[in-house]
Amino acid sequence: MDTLSRLIDLARPQASLDLRCLFSGGFDVDHAPMEAGVAPFHLVLDGACVVETASGEQLELRAGDFMLLPRGAAHRVRDIGRAGGGAPIRLGHDGMLPVRRNDGRDAERSHAVNEACPAACNPARNPVGNGGNGGDTRDSSGECDLGVDLDLLCGRFVYAPGSSALLLDALPDPLHVSLGGVQTLGALQTVIMLMRTEAERRQPGALAIVTALSLALFAMALRMHGERHASSPGVLALLADARLGASVQNMLSVPERAWTIAELGEIAAMSRATYARHFNERAGMTVMDFLMQIRMTIACDLLRRTQRSAAEIGETVGYQSEAAFGKAFQQSVGVTPGRYRRQPHESERNAG
Repeated sequence: MDTLSRLIDLARPQASLDLRCLFSGGFDVDHAPMEAGVAPFHLVLDGACVVETASGEQLELRAGDFMLLPRGAAHRVRDIGRAGGGAPIRLGHDGMLPVRRNDGRDAERSHAVNEACPAACNPARNPVGNGGNGGDTRDSSGECDLGVDLDLLCGRFVYAPGSSALLLDALPDPLHVSLGGVQTLGALQTVIMLMRTEAERRQPGALAIVTALSLALFAMALRMHGERHASSPGVLALLADARLGASVQNMLSVPERAWTIAELGEIAAMSRATYARHFNERAGMTVMDFLMQIRMTIACDLLRRTQRSAAEIGETVGYQSEAAFGKAFQQSVGVTPGRYRRQPHESERNAG
């Protein structure tokens, strides 16, 4: 398993789609902060909007853009022109998801329009929206228009604090990745278009398909962010560097080994000093601090998923005594291994 896949596997995020928003004209929707372990996301299927965070940062999202708020921060979704005074937002249901819209149509009527509109469901005619041209989904004859300025999927990833820290805590907040540009044709656009097609057609299994594709989109967004922002310190920057990434893969594969900086530098084909310097620059922390995070991430996962004793888990991640493991775990996670195991995690509550 490659390193990014392993980190996502350890984080075990559960994707959940909450609703679909179909807005026209002026709109301004508040999103309250989420509790720990919940990261909301938005995917623009068509049109455009502005997301404003609690800190005042404003980001414009267009067709194919994906945004994740890893720490569940409050935010607003509004129209680009600040038109204000938009029509009242009504909540309906299209048979697959709750639907918010402000154009006066009900979900069933919208579905009838969508079913009759080949452009909305045909990737060859309408690849990943139209780059944000106001939600115009006419086919080549100009006969069909869904009549919305924004088509937005809203959902969340639920994860367990501890085993997700190495990956999610290192992400920028918000994480904004443009997936719909001309440079990302191919797999990404295929995923987004399939999500849109399933959301439009609402055939049996559609919700399961769109939910599973959300997790695939998450992995693609992380990979793309790492490639585009390799200069920003963090685990994704490490993975974007082939030589440093190889050493991280070895830490993950054999966490019980008493790794030295010299050994890891040899794997990366660097001297000890060069490796330590480059690693610190890319990770934003020392090699040994990062190794401890990997060990604690794996330990959290084992505490949640298995009935192995703390002593056994400690040995698995490189600690020779239960006392040494317990001390390191509490310093890193904030609670003892036993208490962490007993805590009901948000992902487990949602699964139930």
